[in-house]
Amino acid sequence: MTVMVILHHTAITYGAPGGWFWTELKPSATPTSLLLTLFVSTNQAYFMGFFFFLAGYFTPASLERKGYARFICDRFLRLGLPLLAFGLILGPLTAAMVNYAQGDGFWVVFPWLWRHRQFINGPLWFAQALLIFSLAYCLWRAVAGAPLPQTQRTPRPVPAGRWWLLSALAVGFSALAIRQFVPVGVNIFGLQLGYFASYIFLFAVGIAAWRYDWLRQLTRKNARAGIVALSIAWPLFLIAVAAAIKLSGPGKSNFAGGLSWAAIFYALWEPFVAWGLTAAWLLVFRAHMNQPSAFWDWLNRRAYAVYILHPPVLVCVALLMHGWAAPALVKFGVVGVLACIATWLVSDPFVRLPGVRRVV
Repeated sequence: MTVMVILHHTAITYGAPGGWFWTELKPSATPTSLLLTLFVSTNQAYFMGFFFFLAGYFTPASLERKGYARFICDRFLRLGLPLLAFGLILGPLTAAMVNYAQGDGFWVVFPWLWRHRQFINGPLWFAQALLIFSLAYCLWRAVAGAPLPQTQRTPRPVPAGRWWLLSALAVGFSALAIRQFVPVGVNIFGLQLGYFASYIFLFAVGIAAWRYDWLRQLTRKNARAGIVALSIAWPLFLIAVAAAIKLSGPGKSNFAGGLSWAAIFYALWEPFVAWGLTAAWLLVFRAHMNQPSAFWDWLNRRAYAVYILHPPVLVCVALLMHGWAAPALVKFGVVGVLACIATWLVSDPFVRLPGVRRVV
């Protein structure tokens, strides 16, 4: 999933829509741009929600093992410190690299950000949101949940397919409601709240999945409704984009908010894609990747550091490759692979430092 994050931002660099530090090509109606748009839209539908699901899955056991005080301190250490490091160092550094490449100077960025009180959270918005979710869970457990020493896992059957479909509809309409006030692309304290209906739901489902032992019980039969819905919904995105271009012209239809057909489609499309892909990934990785491997252990141990460090590395690679006259899709593939390799190599010494390794 961390590799997908890097490739997601690489796609934005070369013609997909989205916010990123450096964009070499703007979104357009070209086939390459449309393919990259499908790629990032599919990612956006599920992969950050998948991260929240996994975070939710590991939260109850961690809280019950550590207790409130130690758990909260650990969350501030593991989430808060990287957020501050990115906002104060890595984010400005990445912005300065782009500013320098555009001929506007490197060092001028730092005082400008300070004077204008700009805090760049970048992809560490996830750490910011997860910290909020973790504190909210602690509050809920303290006020309405069972006392920590008395809780235990109580296996229950995985919810039936109708609940998958009904929850997708509920989350889709919740997202649509939120986007009437905060459209996609609008940040509130560095967070795109237009996507948070699925993030909150999947974090809660992750908690329930741990409590009721759903991951061990998950089968293709359990996930059939979600995967079938995915297979129907996913191709509809290209049809919707083609219709939007035909009716309104490239980039003119509003998928981000309001009550246009495009906004309604996008809000409902996302959770149906998310539920199916999340279940499919869980089944695939459990069946084929859950094996002892020194290489996978090495990758896994550095994944969080890669997530934190990838923006300056990716931007550096993209800027170095800027003068290469190659098709956008080729540059996407080459730069994406180089950025993944480079970021894991850069992350390696960080996880070996005694102080830093406690955080990442």
